[in-house]
Amino acid sequence: MLERLRHSLENAPVVKFQDYDYFVFSIADGIPTIEPDLFKDVIDAMAEKIEGQYDKIVTAEAMGIHLAAGLSLKTGKPFTIIRKRKYGLPDEKEFDQETGYSSRKMYINGLKKGDRVVLLDDLISTGGTIIGILRALGQMGVEVVDVIIVIDKGEGRKKVEEKFGIKVKTLVGIDIADGKVTVRDD
Repeated sequence: MLERLRHSLENAPVVKFQDYDYFVFSIADGIPTIEPDLFKDVIDAMAEKIEGQYDKIVTAEAMGIHLAAGLSLKTGKPFTIIRKRKYGLPDEKEFDQETGYSSRKMYINGLKKGDRVVLLDDLISTGGTIIGILRALGQMGVEVVDVIIVIDKGEGRKKVEEKFGIKVKTLVGIDIADGKVTVRDD
């Protein structure tokens, strides 16, 4: 089922972003295009990974938005987006996000104590985004039922699992060396 995903990743160009190896990939970046069959494969595989009962799907702006929308349509569950902009709404939760190449404030709206959520994203690399989100959701009293990430790259998955005692489920893992993406089974 994930052969299209593997093939797309193996053919993804790698560019340097500061000291960070960044691969340009359709599911994450929309470049060149997101093919419907590939997108459907990814959404179906993510849906199969979900265990347990949940109320909402949660993702961070911007790379997970289309994934959350696709999973929402498939499962019938609503989704909310953790934003990079402050809205000043009641009960808005602010937290710090750090990635391999940036840091910023992010903002959670639309969740409350007792909500049960599935957290998803396109990529885990350093774990900074997921760590910030999980910490903030925990402070809010939101229960994270599952964490599902399309691509595992780097040590972030291990850091998150050790820090929070939660299994991070991924569809595939990748390594980048000599400007080339190599896909490994996860």
